[in-house]
Amino acid sequence: MNRISPDRLTTAERRIGIGLAAIFGLRMLGLFLILPVFALHAGDIKGGDNLLLVGLALGAYGGTQACLQIVWGAASDRLGRKPVIIAGLLLFALGSFMAALAPDMYWMIAGRVIQGAGAISAAVTALAADLTREECRARMMGMIGASIGLVFAVSMVAAPLLFNWIGMRGIFWLTGFLALAAIAVLIRVVPVAPPPIPGPPVAIAAVLREPQLMRLNFGVFVLHLTQMALWVLAPTLLVEAGHLPGGAHWQVYLPAVLISFALMTPAVIAAERKRRMKHVFIGAIVLLAVVLAGFRLAGDSLATLFLWITLFFVAFNVLEAIQPSLISRIAPPHAKGKALGVYNTLQALGLFAGGIVGGALAERLGNGAVFIFCALAVMLWLTLACGIHPPPPRSAPPLQNATA
Repeated sequence: MNRISPDRLTTAERRIGIGLAAIFGLRMLGLFLILPVFALHAGDIKGGDNLLLVGLALGAYGGTQACLQIVWGAASDRLGRKPVIIAGLLLFALGSFMAALAPDMYWMIAGRVIQGAGAISAAVTALAADLTREECRARMMGMIGASIGLVFAVSMVAAPLLFNWIGMRGIFWLTGFLALAAIAVLIRVVPVAPPPIPGPPVAIAAVLREPQLMRLNFGVFVLHLTQMALWVLAPTLLVEAGHLPGGAHWQVYLPAVLISFALMTPAVIAAERKRRMKHVFIGAIVLLAVVLAGFRLAGDSLATLFLWITLFFVAFNVLEAIQPSLISRIAPPHAKGKALGVYNTLQALGLFAGGIVGGALAERLGNGAVFIFCALAVMLWLTLACGIHPPPPRSAPPLQNATA
């Protein structure tokens, strides 16, 4: 048996990380490509002049995601991770093809509902945890989280180009085929997961009441509430304060995301190698609070906005790496998927609430109210997070025969 360095990802772990990040990335690319151009397409189909139906079509995906993350996560505990992920990707592809063929907004909403029903985030993160040693798990989660940020930035560039080239229906067809490509990556690149771990049933209520998990679940809700509330304002800030036209916003997002990866990686590695997980976790929350204060005080400077957007992505990516890693350590091994399902449900609810809260506060009280509200939520999260106690890594790594 080859000796495994606790400080380095093994060849197998790197391959797993790349494969699972590609699955997340392909699926999220299909989702993000739709956002910048969907409203333009809605006017060309029956019922697209009804803004309520347009809003329902956009939000239906997140609604079914929030409802089914726990169901799919718990199913992956019983049936295995790969079958559940494949089923979810097939549903996403089916919904994409329905949306591509939709004759009116009602069929479009139905397609978006079915897209969202493939809620596989919990199963994918649980599979990453199954196949990775605990001392390297945050780096694995960071690779997956980083793929989402990178795909978001790429989508801002590619969506208008693709819309002009193949239209909205073509983008939906593309999203469906990307989901099928993700299945091929899962089968060919990602190794077989360990069999489901037997154990007594764990009630969802017990997961919700567990104090350590509660802190992390509240944290991901606040993190994504803040993300969505800020992105209600960020495009307008870049146009009005930064004097940057909408079509050029990718020139901020893409370098900000890439720089954030470079800054985030050493922090996550230090958290794992030096057993400073809590310190880095708390530090990232503090940085998020500083970013909110920076946005509140930012003047009419594109360079200043770029700085705060970059630092936001640094804090966001660190927290996206550490929190699911901690969930997988704290949850019982036989209920890991269910615990991550609850976590991902709170993530989706945070996105939903952030859009509503950000829009409502900005409309009624101005942008400053959004930053203040988010800062107060982050400070409450910081207070709760100080009481977290990360468990020590288990001694037996799951990849004992991996090549270093």
